[in-house]
Amino acid sequence: MDDAKVIVNGAITNHQKMIKKLKGVPGVKPERYKEAFTVRHCALSLVGEPIMYPQINEFLDLLHGKGISSFLVTNAQFPERIRNLNPCTQLYVSIDAATKDTLKAVDRPLFKDFWERFISSLKALRGKNITRTVYRLTLVKEWNMGDVSAYCKLLTIGLPLLIEIKAVTYCGDSKASSLTIKNTPYHEEVCKFGEQICKTYQEMYPDSERRYELACEHEHSNCILIADTKLKQNGKWNTWIDYDKFQALYENWSRTGETFSAFQYMAPTPEWAVYGSTEHGFDPDEMRVRKKGKKARQERQDKEGKEKENAAD
Repeated sequence: MDDAKVIVNGAITNHQKMIKKLKGVPGVKPERYKEAFTVRHCALSLVGEPIMYPQINEFLDLLHGKGISSFLVTNAQFPERIRNLNPCTQLYVSIDAATKDTLKAVDRPLFKDFWERFISSLKALRGKNITRTVYRLTLVKEWNMGDVSAYCKLLTIGLPLLIEIKAVTYCGDSKASSLTIKNTPYHEEVCKFGEQICKTYQEMYPDSERRYELACEHEHSNCILIADTKLKQNGKWNTWIDYDKFQALYENWSRTGETFSAFQYMAPTPEWAVYGSTEHGFDPDEMRVRKKGKKARQERQDKEGKEKENAAD
């Protein structure tokens, strides 16, 4: 087994090596090139199960000691590991289905008691108030978008602060998967599903300590964010993260054992990221390219300019 320090230092070194190869590449902004050498965030997800790593807490401590945020995703099969996990910036649990049979079909789990492990993991998540907790739903059309009420029941178990809902990304034909492009829902369908979650949860559990609303969207990623309304202050959402504040809170926790909550490091959500905004989650300071050619780009910019003028009127 590789030591946590070896992995962290190796990851940073290899990241910087990859960045160096981009020097002088057309389109790379000098300020972005320089900025990229300082690692600020680490996503522990994608392939495998990071929470199984025996030194995961040491790994997180090393990240935070270097001012690097931690976004950890678990597949909800190791409840004891969740309970023993040190604070991370954001802790995700993958909710790939709402019922036992559907979860078995979608995830093809290794454990016979996968459903019991799944439910126990959600219960463990409920006790992690020191960090931002997230249910992560990946929607697969014709597979796991049916029973909204069943998803709402799962929400009552873990009571996550946030619910991230995204469409599955089709990566081409594969012998290991029967998915096709038809299984990827449109953004409008993802939004409708999110609206149904909020509405149904409120109807089923009007006295719940959580009250969920659609907070953000990222249309070009086919993704939306539902949040507890406690993150909304004076009518303004605060779903973003104050990373410097988190680092300070974590350092104090490491030194004194004093606990903290996710609400202590929340930050205001930019208007362009709020659900239903004209930008639909795309940062207006960035250049968005959909088509090749100057004519197509100019036509798009003219159209977007007119949309903003109409919205202002």
